[in-house]
Amino acid sequence: MTVEDVKVIIRGDETRTLEMKKTTGELKDGMRSACAFLNTAGGWLFFGIAPTTLKILGQEVTDNTRKEIAREIAKLEPLIDLSIEYIDLPDRSGYQVIAINLDAPSYWDVPYTYDNKPYMRIESTTVVMPRDIFEDRLMRSKSNRHKWEDQICEGITIADLEEQRIRGGVRLGVERGRMPESSLMETTESLVEKLKLTTNGKLKNAAAALFLRNTSQFPQFLLRMARFRGNDKMEFIDNQRAYGNFFTLLDAGMAFFFKHLSLSGKIVGFTREEKLEIPAEALREALTNALCHRMFHSTSSSVGIAIYDDRVEIENTGHLPDELTVETIKQSHHSFPQNPTIADVLFKTTFLENWGSGVGRMVDACKQANLPEPEFNQNAAFVWVTFNRATIQPYNRTTPQPHNPTSSPLNPTTSKDNNKAQKLKKFLSIIGENGANLKMLMEGMHLRDRKSFVNNYINPNLSEGYIAMLYPEIPNHPMQSYYLTKKGRELLEQL
Repeated sequence: MTVEDVKVIIRGDETRTLEMKKTTGELKDGMRSACAFLNTAGGWLFFGIAPTTLKILGQEVTDNTRKEIAREIAKLEPLIDLSIEYIDLPDRSGYQVIAINLDAPSYWDVPYTYDNKPYMRIESTTVVMPRDIFEDRLMRSKSNRHKWEDQICEGITIADLEEQRIRGGVRLGVERGRMPESSLMETTESLVEKLKLTTNGKLKNAAAALFLRNTSQFPQFLLRMARFRGNDKMEFIDNQRAYGNFFTLLDAGMAFFFKHLSLSGKIVGFTREEKLEIPAEALREALTNALCHRMFHSTSSSVGIAIYDDRVEIENTGHLPDELTVETIKQSHHSFPQNPTIADVLFKTTFLENWGSGVGRMVDACKQANLPEPEFNQNAAFVWVTFNRATIQPYNRTTPQPHNPTSSPLNPTTSKDNNKAQKLKKFLSIIGENGANLKMLMEGMHLRDRKSFVNNYINPNLSEGYIAMLYPEIPNHPMQSYYLTKKGRELLEQL
């Protein structure tokens, strides 16, 4: 390496992958940055360059200087053999620039520490790595059997899992060709084993994260949901928390979107289609990713939904894989799942796509709706995606408008009409704020004839725009749920 090569490297000033020190008098501080480079995206560490002016000063390098550098490098763990270059300055005899190039290992490798502390890089700043991230890195560096998702979940059995969720997912997998048709005839125990959710007959934590009915022993199975007034977090309009497995939290999050985002409807054929202002498929994809790729091992971790007047944010504890950045994530890329076992189950059951295509589908859905592309961000503890709303939507509870007395259930004129109004009220109440699937609705209404129920309750209310489907693109989806639209909520308040 020559001085000219150095000039090219430092041209961009200090960045996420560049650190400059005037002399080795700042050796300890420099080695903290070296550790951060090893734990982040790699980088260059130079001694003998003024960071503010970028003036190449060099310094006198003695045997003692080399020994000091070697001693500090020895404080990096695990042990690493670093290549150090001493570059002569042609215009300053006896002075040299010290250059250390640090290659970032895979995220799956053991995180580095310097003097027993781990460091990471955020933009051009070196910081101590948060404990949660350090523990996550350690967990990933071990073999699969030591990862949280693949550890044995003590005290739970097959009977504690939601069989309906398992079989519904398997059915989808068979229909999409991701699971053999014979899976439909297998026992729940066999299915769970084939989904690699057991070790020596015992259920893994991944099985609990996906299908456990009672998740009270896992405080991290949490979804925080808030609707704020304005564009900051100063005032809550709605603040909720939901606990449960992956599918329970996905349902709860989608219900929250349907509750607080505007819908528009149009008649297509003989039915009315309701569409969220931000495409439901884009929100569902983002929420699925957040629930799947989060840091599960930390009991203080969670996923969050925040709805503001001008945007929607979905966040999860964790970070992007080192192979991706917020700038490159929208480009074509391979899949780097944070929790491979959970991701594999969701792929086989069609809730998650492979090969990193989810971001592209979110972008495409927003483009088709004439919305800006979603934006991705991360800091030391969270990753979040932002969907900008087409127009600012201040929260203003609409005063219900009077309905036509000849056609509205609000003005029954006969006992038969009154009975129908009461049944409609009960039907809408069962759906409530959290949504409901067909089984819950039929049980709540004490009805057993599925075809009759769909014809008399589901289809008419979809057509009137009182309810909307979680999966409108797949009406017979085995995980289909129904949610109240704004029109449906207004009607329920008046009934």
